[in-house]
Amino acid sequence: MSVVIVDYGAGNLRSAAKAFETVAAPGLSIAISSDPRTILAAERVVLPGVGAFGDCMVGLNSRPGVTEALVESVLKLGRPFLGICVGMQLMASVGVEFGTTPGLDWIAGRVEPLRPDDPSLRIPQMGWNELQISEPRHPVFAGINDGDHAYFVHSFAFMARDRANVLAQVEYGGAVTAAIGRDNLFGVQFHPEKSQRVGLHLIANFLNWQP
Repeated sequence: MSVVIVDYGAGNLRSAAKAFETVAAPGLSIAISSDPRTILAAERVVLPGVGAFGDCMVGLNSRPGVTEALVESVLKLGRPFLGICVGMQLMASVGVEFGTTPGLDWIAGRVEPLRPDDPSLRIPQMGWNELQISEPRHPVFAGINDGDHAYFVHSFAFMARDRANVLAQVEYGGAVTAAIGRDNLFGVQFHPEKSQRVGLHLIANFLNWQP
């Protein structure tokens, strides 16, 4: 099996790759690449992301052929896809961080600022939070339970048009999307590579997932 972690200048790539290497079965090939040919050849695609939505979309679109390769691999060929943090947010129709920016529009919705009801809660949400899993039967959540902790660092959240696409939430002055998906698409707002047991378990599930 081969996995590509897409390099578009907006992710903690080595940390993500190390987490995949930790749970990888023998023979798994893990590449960090912005080469469209490598993306198209990979059997699974991972899109990380750190920073602002608009900057990340600019970075993605500035790599010749990368967006087209993602669309071909993920939407047309149906290969399993994992978006991490801003990489998950980029699946939205639009983001409004530092201006309005069109996203990939793979899952209808908007990425908007966190607005917790409790004014004592700081922005960004930074640290551990308890998962509330909306779709516990999803294979990528196998062995992960309500109340398990994951590590978050974000100031914006995915507001899905169709609530059926929200696979998990956390409470942070109101419900905040923690995972989103449909078909062969899966995305998490938290950082699996920083989420210890839960994160590694989720990555292992993703590698075994057959959507």
